[in-house]
Amino acid sequence: MTIENVAAPLAQALALKGYETLTTVQEAMLAEGVGGRDLLVSAQTGSGKTVAFGLAIAPEILGGQDVLLYADKPIALAIAPTRELALQVARELEWLYAGAQAKLA
Repeated sequence: MTIENVAAPLAQALALKGYETLTTVQEAMLAEGVGGRDLLVSAQTGSGKTVAFGLAIAPEILGGQDVLLYADKPIALAIAPTRELALQVARELEWLYAGAQAKLA
């Protein structure tokens, strides 16, 4: 699957990072019937799981828009088992959602 199948601001961010295609785990997160479901994902380190998570939540939080609308409360929550991993997730989602004007905390 190519990055053209991804929400426009995320596709642009992926292209800037040098992505031409998605990894297997990223493709799986965009498969028909996956949206809106709770998933347990297991894949090797470096396989693109964090970006896959960001891609998976895009339809819900962007709602078809290119820019996130103002929200007076959080619209997504990522839980990680360690502070180090939480910081890694934040770093990845910051560049992925920069074009959508997301605020991460």
